[in-house]
Amino acid sequence: MSGPDDLHGAALAWLMEPDPDRKGEGVQALEAALAAGAVAPRPDAPPPAPVPAPGRPARPRLVPPRAVPRRGPGTPAGRVALIHALAHIEFNAINLALDAVYRFRGLPPAFYADWLRVAREEVEHFALLRGRLQALGSDYGALDAHDGLWQAAVATADDLLARMAVVHRGLEARGLDVTPGMIRRLREAGDAETAAVLERILRDEVGHVAAGTRWFRHACAARGVEPEAAFTAFARTRLRGMVKGRLHAEARRAAGFTEHELAALERARRGGPDALS
Repeated sequence: MSGPDDLHGAALAWLMEPDPDRKGEGVQALEAALAAGAVAPRPDAPPPAPVPAPGRPARPRLVPPRAVPRRGPGTPAGRVALIHALAHIEFNAINLALDAVYRFRGLPPAFYADWLRVAREEVEHFALLRGRLQALGSDYGALDAHDGLWQAAVATADDLLARMAVVHRGLEARGLDVTPGMIRRLREAGDAETAAVLERILRDEVGHVAAGTRWFRHACAARGVEPEAAFTAFARTRLRGMVKGRLHAEARRAAGFTEHELAALERARRGGPDALS
């Protein structure tokens, strides 16, 4: 009787799938297969390879961040641009979660269950946002987008600690800060449907950032480093340019940020010295 299939190889296959619908179906099937024991991490799996680009559709065209269409919810075109940008973030987030399952080896089973759950919820978020685009006469790929989120994944591909700090407790956590303002502006613009989608996304994203916190601390324990000091170092160096505007401290606390870490992020935002020095 053969054993379970290789989880890492299956995650890579869906990571490289370009069609969003097929990718979403694959994520759901893979999460169910892991829960059923049909796939599992295999010690004889080939080591992870670099993934310069994940599978994605031919459109949207990727351009520098400053060339992305302006996105303010006050006009119909601006609202479409905003939703398109958010859909692109969610599509990238599917790939980021799959890459974590593929790339990082020798971790507890809960790690892989966590990131496949995250991937499945990101699939749901993408579908909700794509539905709003279609309801407004557009679709994913109709506008240009940028590749900053995946480039952060490439930059942290060899280091679980950095991936959790920079991508999930850095870039993804920024969504906790900015989403309440987007919800308010969408409601003011009369788009209660999209605002409701973002409220659902915000609730889920607290859990996603909490997963980043959980595995950041696991990686710290494995290396024998103190988590608050380690995160403060990231805040001072690699997160400084990501911290803009007011922090949503309540959501960040719910996602596992400590008061020391929030203080470090505030110092990074203001360009001040290390919060723990």
